[in-house]
Amino acid sequence: MSAPDSPTVAEIESPAALPPKPAGEKKKPRYLVLSAHDYRTPRRANIHFITDELAKRGTTRFFSLRYSRLSRMKHDMRLPLDETANTVVKHKGVECYLWRTLVHPFNTRRQWLRPVENTMFRMYARNPPDILKRWIRESDVIVFESGTAVAFIRLAQQLNPKARLVYRASDGLSTIEVAEFIAREFDDVCASLDAIALVSPVMADEINSQHNVYHVGHGVDPGLEEMGDPRPYPETGIHAVAVGSMLFDPEFFVQASQAFPEVTFHVIGSGRGAIPGYGDNVVVYGEMKHADVVRYIKHANIGIAPYSSEQVPAYLADSSMKLLQYDFFGLPAVCPHAVVGTYASRFGYTPGDADSIRDAIQLALEAPHVRYRECLDWRETTDRLLQPERYPETHLVS
Repeated sequence: MSAPDSPTVAEIESPAALPPKPAGEKKKPRYLVLSAHDYRTPRRANIHFITDELAKRGTTRFFSLRYSRLSRMKHDMRLPLDETANTVVKHKGVECYLWRTLVHPFNTRRQWLRPVENTMFRMYARNPPDILKRWIRESDVIVFESGTAVAFIRLAQQLNPKARLVYRASDGLSTIEVAEFIAREFDDVCASLDAIALVSPVMADEINSQHNVYHVGHGVDPGLEEMGDPRPYPETGIHAVAVGSMLFDPEFFVQASQAFPEVTFHVIGSGRGAIPGYGDNVVVYGEMKHADVVRYIKHANIGIAPYSSEQVPAYLADSSMKLLQYDFFGLPAVCPHAVVGTYASRFGYTPGDADSIRDAIQLALEAPHVRYRECLDWRETTDRLLQPERYPETHLVS
């Protein structure tokens, strides 16, 4: 089941023989990241920015999991990379490997299929390609991102007991509905990890460990302020911006555009076009480069996080990348009550409730532009991810 689909391990840009290091020169660390993302995709999550930083510090490898012929059915964002699957490709200084199998294990959501599901995951974990085993043996630090990567923690402990093992909880396992095998495996191994770095302290409630659990939030680009110019909007007018596709609620803009015809709503990267009911004051854009998105955020009057339900994880208040960027620029933000959190610059509404949407937007438009939140850059964030015990503010008080 988990044998690679026509595997080849042809390393591109193979390293040439290097001269011996001068006596006393410090050896650079070797890092390995395991994730269901791929470092080469245009859309970037926090693990991409962390990998950028790791690549500045030493040899960095990125191993991409949970990809197979089934991925076509899910319109996986890694499909454009399919021709490079099962091959090491160097990208921006990082060695990348997209592991393609015939099928990959997944949560069947059927109790009666649980034995088959567990068998699939066990076979997947026990039959990694040789390149992963070699990378594990050569690594000083291994970062496992929440999800399928959990299945390979035991393998790392067996092949390289001296490596530092760090778990990056980008999402709660219950929130992303991982298979029972992964949830059970994490419960069994979490106490043996060197560090578990949560994007929100709220996530600690579902961790079956305490001594190695820390809060390490997202970072921001150090040049984010300068990246946000020039202004993309006309000099006049009121502009609201919404970024991203996660739980995107198009009905929000039907109601908002009708209630505020004087406001232009800029919807970026929602994954869908305009729908009937959008006013002429709703402008829909496709995917944009990160630098262009930042311009739209920096110069907007308000930011919007139009999640489609109040039934979102509470940790999203801390972990939402778009809300963090709104906070960085002091942008008053409109979002469901569930993700207001403790942030003074956010104004909550109830999804589907036109009156509460109108009230939240009005309050945001009247609010000052003030940065209430401390925003670390990715260098500072990565420092804390790798060795959170050195930073008292990351420690969670039980």
